[in-house]
Amino acid sequence: MTPSPRRPAPSRSNDPSDERCSTTIIHVAKIRRVRKRLESDHTLSDAAEMLKVLGDPTRLKIVRALMLESPLCVCDLAALAGVSQSAVSHQLRLLRSSRLVRAARDGKLVYYRIDDEHVADIVDPLLKHSGER
Repeated sequence: MTPSPRRPAPSRSNDPSDERCSTTIIHVAKIRRVRKRLESDHTLSDAAEMLKVLGDPTRLKIVRALMLESPLCVCDLAALAGVSQSAVSHQLRLLRSSRLVRAARDGKLVYYRIDDEHVADIVDPLLKHSGER
């Protein structure tokens, strides 16, 4: 019987960003240090949810508009975002539930503003980074 031809071994990348480790070694001391400083799963989940909310271009445009000029009503935001008032109201509900914006009633009008300065601390670096690409 003739031996079957050998397949070449998969090539290993010399790229340091390659996600595979050639040897499994767990650095226990490093893991302990990181675990002490790592946020709780609940906090990380909340932060991921906030990033999902900001991941929509219309919502991001609304947030950015409120960062530049505040307060604004639904009519103003709809004109700026180029969508219907109904669509803006829906997006604002999501932004409010994520505590990114807050509402204040003035008679029949409801005005929106950024909930706190941390929102700008999140959005400004994102926009700066995107503008550099």
